[in-house]
Order: sequence, then structure tokens, then C-alpha cells
Amino acid sequence: MTITWEWRGAFRNEEINQLHAEGFNHAYFDDDWADLLSRLSLGWVTARDGQGLVGFVNVIWDGRVHAFIEDTLVAHRARRQGIGKILVAVATEHSRKAGCQWLHVDFEDQLKSFYFDACGFRPTNAGLIQLTI
Repeated sequence: MTITWEWRGAFRNEEINQLHAEGFNHAYFDDDWADLLSRLSLGWVTARDGQGLVGFVNVIWDGRVHAFIEDTLVAHRARRQGIGKILVAVATEHSRKAGCQWLHVDFEDQLKSFYFDACGFRPTNAGLIQLTI
């Protein structure tokens, strides 16, 4: 399988909504990703194979030195092939080129090995307030 990665790659809202529903195991939502990304993102990375979108990661930022990895997604059919690692590596490279000094990520415990071992993040202290019940 040949994969192509693209910083700020073209996409259709429907394909990201489908990948998001699959990746986070929720119902399909009709979100306007084009609007969201244009307003909130430093950029995003798409990964495609011959069948379509197989990976996506969003990089939001504070407009200065902090960038944040959000919505790292790889289609079930393409997992365990290093696609997620390359998505994050491309996001890291472009965040650095944009002048960011820090790239943050938060994640569930089962993803520690992916982010720490495969992607090179290091553990830090962080805080979280749950705003909804």
C-alpha cells in the first residue's frame, strides 16, 4: 500500500467525519471541518492510499509558540503500519517551521506507548478540569 502525506492536505468534510466516527467510536456527525480548521488550526496532516483518506491529525495553536496535537486518526484498515507516527512527525516538522517551541498532546492511558515511545513525547505535569458531566 502506497501512502501519501500532505501538510494542509485537501479533504472533504464527509471523509474526516467518517474517520472521526470510526476512530473515536461514535456516531457520524456532520461537522464542518473546513470551517473549524480554517479558524483554529495551524495546520493538519492527511494520509491517503488508493482507497482514500486513511489518516488525519490536526494541529491547533496559540498563534505563537505552543501547538497542540488533536484528533490523531488512522482508519482501522490501515492501523499498525506506522501511519500515525508519520502523521505526528509531519505535524511536528511543520509546527517547528512555523516557529512553535512546544508541541503538546494529551491522550488516554492506552496510547502512552504510541506518543512516548513511537512519537518521542515526554511525560510532563499537566492539569485538567472536566467541564461536562
